[in-house]
Amino acid sequence: MKNIISKKVKDMQPSGIRAFFDLVLGMKDVISLGVGEPDFVTPWQIREAGIYSLEEGFTSYTSNKGLYKLRLSLSRYLNNKYGLDYSPDEEILITVGVSEAMDLVLRAIINPGDKIIVPTPGYVSYGPLVDLCGGIPVYIDTAKNGFKLTPEDLKKHIDRKTKALIFNYPANPTGVSYRKKELSEINEVLHKYRMLCISDEIYGDLTYDFEHTPFATLPGAKENTVYLNGFSKSYAMTGWRVGFVCGAKEIIAAMTKIHQYTIMCVPITSQMAACEALHSGRKAVEEMKREYKRRREFMLYGLNSIGLNCAPPAGAFYLFPNINRSGMQDIDFANKLLKEEKVAVVPGSAFGNGFADYVRISYATNYDNLKEALERIKRFLNNNCRDK
Repeated sequence: MKNIISKKVKDMQPSGIRAFFDLVLGMKDVISLGVGEPDFVTPWQIREAGIYSLEEGFTSYTSNKGLYKLRLSLSRYLNNKYGLDYSPDEEILITVGVSEAMDLVLRAIINPGDKIIVPTPGYVSYGPLVDLCGGIPVYIDTAKNGFKLTPEDLKKHIDRKTKALIFNYPANPTGVSYRKKELSEINEVLHKYRMLCISDEIYGDLTYDFEHTPFATLPGAKENTVYLNGFSKSYAMTGWRVGFVCGAKEIIAAMTKIHQYTIMCVPITSQMAACEALHSGRKAVEEMKREYKRRREFMLYGLNSIGLNCAPPAGAFYLFPNINRSGMQDIDFANKLLKEEKVAVVPGSAFGNGFADYVRISYATNYDNLKEALERIKRFLNNNCRDK
């Protein structure tokens, strides 16, 4: 069979995160600072709710939109916490993580040739998903502005074909986030050019130094914002695969149409557990957040003290240090560090072109592992750096 594989798929590069971690599989004594997954186990009361739902016989499909109980709980939660008013009937969809939500919204809005703005460094799936949908990703390098998107840079990249901005904050891989004033300035630009904001706020609950502001809460922003969030990071529920998306009913209806043909619905067990997370999981979220903040301070001080300069992240559980001191670029640095010291980090170029001077480090691992990893990285630099 000739040319059986789609050209778009053929031309697509594998995930820079997963490609690197294929090397880690099977290696002994590796400290992984790579995968963006909480090291905590899902809080017991949430696990119990999932188990109990099975024992009670909840094993059926749910509505394509998701369990009504969960959509209603989310509607009340968002209203109580942020003053956001989303109808559980028409403006909320439960998805298989935020990854599916992002795929659905892009497929729902993109016509061939539409442009979608993607700030970089950014999560690895954004650009490829835009391309798969027939759109054109327009990348904005944010390094010169402390990895933050500015209104000025945003305006420079908008033309008549620009349809939306993918906006992730706190950000993967940098941990950068935005205060309300900064968000308002970006919102003014989007409003002026009548653009959609696809706001991926999966790390919103893990904001350390100031209160997280959902984009949809900004004046006039709700109608032009698709709000993506989920349970994976803040509730340590990655394997349960529960995300949600809120937005205008026309967009949610279009997304649901695609969702019903591809996924049908999120497993009911996971949705029942998510209901419990909203009901009783907040204390556990705050406890995990305090521990992440402690680890952040330790790793930030440690990396800067050994010459890997790193700006303080405002949220999530990542650091994005500059590795210029090593004299190596990211892939060589990561491969050599893994081989010599058995510490796994992610090359910065996985998150966009032009970031070969960086690596991503996740501090979602226990404190003892972080202490040992920092010692190994320090030894590695002492053995390999020109300025040792």
